[in-house]
Amino acid sequence: MAEARWRAPWRALGPPRPLPPAQRRLLVLLGMAFTLNSYDFGILGLALPQIQAELGVAEAEAGRLAAVARLGVLPALGLALLADWRGRRRLLVLTVIGFSVCTLLTAFARTPLEFMLLQLLARTFTAAEELLAVVVITEELDADLRGWGIGLMAAFGGLGHGLASLLYSQVEVLPHGWRALYVLGAAPLLILAWLRRDLAETRRFAAQRAARGGAALLAPLRRLLRSHGVRLAALCLAVTPFWFGASTALVFMSKFLQDTHGYEPGTVAVLFLVGGSVAILGNLVAGRASDRFGRRPVSLAFLAANSLSVAGFYNAPGAWVPFFWIALVFSFFAIDVIFTALGSELFPTAYRSTASSLRAVAGTVGAVLGLWCEGQLYELTGSHAAAITWMLLASVVSLLAVAFALPETAGRSLEEIAPDP
Repeated sequence: MAEARWRAPWRALGPPRPLPPAQRRLLVLLGMAFTLNSYDFGILGLALPQIQAELGVAEAEAGRLAAVARLGVLPALGLALLADWRGRRRLLVLTVIGFSVCTLLTAFARTPLEFMLLQLLARTFTAAEELLAVVVITEELDADLRGWGIGLMAAFGGLGHGLASLLYSQVEVLPHGWRALYVLGAAPLLILAWLRRDLAETRRFAAQRAARGGAALLAPLRRLLRSHGVRLAALCLAVTPFWFGASTALVFMSKFLQDTHGYEPGTVAVLFLVGGSVAILGNLVAGRASDRFGRRPVSLAFLAANSLSVAGFYNAPGAWVPFFWIALVFSFFAIDVIFTALGSELFPTAYRSTASSLRAVAGTVGAVLGLWCEGQLYELTGSHAAAITWMLLASVVSLLAVAFALPETAGRSLEEIAPDP
């Protein structure tokens, strides 16, 4: 009886029904990449003070360093076009190899420019990898499993942040400090590329390619803008303001804790590990809840919770900071899962990868603008906390776009939501 009570909450976060072995293997192979990708992203946020000090980055330029790295999502659009033109499988292997090389080379960066360029390239492969993984899950899982499957991928990503936190706690002990963290993140990616060599093409893409025959490389982009341009614009209107504030809040968390509240790197790591083990559940909760109750109402609830959590984290007394941190990351994970699902579900198979990449581009534009704006507001206010708090006003636009401009996709087949032309 006690064992049944213990397992009940975890069963509620698992799949609503058993998965076939092939789908379980697919989720593991895709999820491993999310773990390693998030590890790399987590290192940038956690080790920003050490990277900034060693490479000689000025205080007002710290956010811009992270902003340039995030621009790697923009060229990922080209890889997404290739995926809609030639298929998902080959690109999934290519992105892992490219990311592993860039991650390794980042450890040897000598100047801020070299670091930014290598991280920009790494983000290109990371973004394409995650977009394609979500597209594959969307096309391979049934309607009642899509949200949960995408939430599981994001939960794998949370494990990557946890791994980054664990290793970051030793940054002052490891040889070469933050550089060692990038070396440690490169080797597993090459192993993953080898494991993925026999992944099959998705059934929906194979059927769609056979039906349409040959097509020009840019055809998916032209057809997307012509037939679903309004829907894409509505999605971008929801995504961009959210990332405007959320990305900045995430990038400065570790720095804020160390500079304002006197946390040591080890203390930051403990918070990220212990609190992150709770926050990571936001991925699974959002996936299951949005499958059951709908993407729109669940995303609206978490958007409101995220804004309140960011304001609390950057303004509350020190004793409350860990609790607001957990709520901030929990709600961030939840929103990201739902927006990721919508970016893939709302569009036909013929240009699903392209649409997903444009959704990511919109988020990146918002994130870069946010990091740039934070630098300007910091110079005016003299405080990162005040700058980030003022930026929360943009979240109102996201709330309105979700409430009035986006259709509901939960529980509907892909062919019903967006039939192939």
